[in-house]
Amino acid sequence: MTILDMHNHSVASDDARARVDQYAKWLDMLRRKGLAVDGFVLTEHRQFDSTVSYDDIAEQHGLLIFNAAELDTDAGHFLVYGVSEELKRRFDLSNVTIHAEDLIEVAEDTGGIAIPAHVGRFNIGLCEFLGEARPFERVRVVEHLNGGSSALETERALAMMDGRFKGIAGSDAHFVNRIGRYLTRFHGRIAGIEDLVAALHAWSFESMVVDQAAPVVEG
Repeated sequence: MTILDMHNHSVASDDARARVDQYAKWLDMLRRKGLAVDGFVLTEHRQFDSTVSYDDIAEQHGLLIFNAAELDTDAGHFLVYGVSEELKRRFDLSNVTIHAEDLIEVAEDTGGIAIPAHVGRFNIGLCEFLGEARPFERVRVVEHLNGGSSALETERALAMMDGRFKGIAGSDAHFVNRIGRYLTRFHGRIAGIEDLVAALHAWSFESMVVDQAAPVVEG
């Protein structure tokens, strides 16, 4: 079993104020208090730098730290895990109107997965775009629990979960004390991004919401 926070931003994103080492230290503190978490994923906005590694921080704190991306599309925001060089060649990651269906296809065809982020969010969640005209038939996993979403947006997201989709959870942290609140528990051992992508495709996980003053509630 491996428990990860799947959606977080460091100072590499233009709207975040937390360094990666600060996130690691915060999770150290939470683990000392009893929180079960093995690591986190950085999903920086509109970018992916394959030369960046946080292995030293990960080793120092006994954490898994993976790199992914949050990209803007013409159907809202998507979290891309397993960003390949081919995907980077095919798309301008800074473009805020990437064609969503093309992104989904290329991500899958190059060994990754593109997952709609905070799907209940007004204007930029998949709820706003999903319908007969755009059925998004290749989407099987969505982020239905997000630390930055309102109660109404979460309600909208949960209403989508009719058996067609499996949901992950991510804190969407932009500040240090927001990480570790929304987690995803994978059934097997996740040692690298390839394992993560495979587990997502296989639906081998459950989402978790952590109220740090109360027991874990699964979603």
